[in-house]
Amino acid sequence: MGSELGGYVNIKAVLRYLGERRHEDGGYCFISLLNETNINDTYYAVKTYTPLGTRIPEKEKTIEFLYASLKPQQAVVAISMAIEGLAILGAIDLAEEGLQLIFKKYNPLKGKFAIGLGGSEEFGTATPLEATYWVLRAFNAIEYEPSSEEKKRIRQFIEMFRKGSGYGVKQATTTMTYQAIFALNTLGYEIPTIRHFHRCEVRGGFTEVPYSLPPYLEPTFYAVRGLRLLGEKSRYIDAHIQLIQALQNPNGGFRRSLEMGISNFQNTYRALRTLSDLLNFRK
Repeated sequence: MGSELGGYVNIKAVLRYLGERRHEDGGYCFISLLNETNINDTYYAVKTYTPLGTRIPEKEKTIEFLYASLKPQQAVVAISMAIEGLAILGAIDLAEEGLQLIFKKYNPLKGKFAIGLGGSEEFGTATPLEATYWVLRAFNAIEYEPSSEEKKRIRQFIEMFRKGSGYGVKQATTTMTYQAIFALNTLGYEIPTIRHFHRCEVRGGFTEVPYSLPPYLEPTFYAVRGLRLLGEKSRYIDAHIQLIQALQNPNGGFRRSLEMGISNFQNTYRALRTLSDLLNFRK
């Protein structure tokens, strides 16, 4: 996959960007001069190396860093990221140890869905479905199967946010719609008819809500992932690819919009993952 992406963006610069921000403890920090390594940056570094087909430098150190980060004071989102990162690195046994930390904060049978407990990894405010989305990603990574009653309660919680042909709080948003359908699919439920993503598509990206501008990388990532999950394709594939190409900064990383933004690991992973999905739409 890395060689295919290299025909569109500068992969060598991406690898240099990641490598310059790896620290001795095995963790990563997107601001290269700071030694404030953290779960979020380390998770996205691991996720970025994977589609590039590149060996993760000193993998054992990164495993140690993520495992040491599994602490009760961490937010559910961060714990879930660490679990998934450990699973990607092959440390399944260590990843499974993090489940007990999740269950203390996220318990569907007791109506605990970790809403508003901090730790959002999104630009702006966390969504009510964010913790559920990341917990289920962690479960999926280590092949943990929730009970039938837990699945039922989670589904009921998700459906509280159904807004027309999408999901949101006051109106359907791209982020929450993807989080919802990903969760439903992971739980084994049929995904309802969703038209939200197509309504947010413009020439050169997707928006968070229909009929708005400008497009940003986050909704573009979630919309393309959502369409892929639904077995559908975007209309303006070439224009979206051009957007991704234009988001790469001189340091090798990617920003979130044409108008502004510094590079970070989250944007870099999402840009490369989106580009890969868009190229697959062409096939």
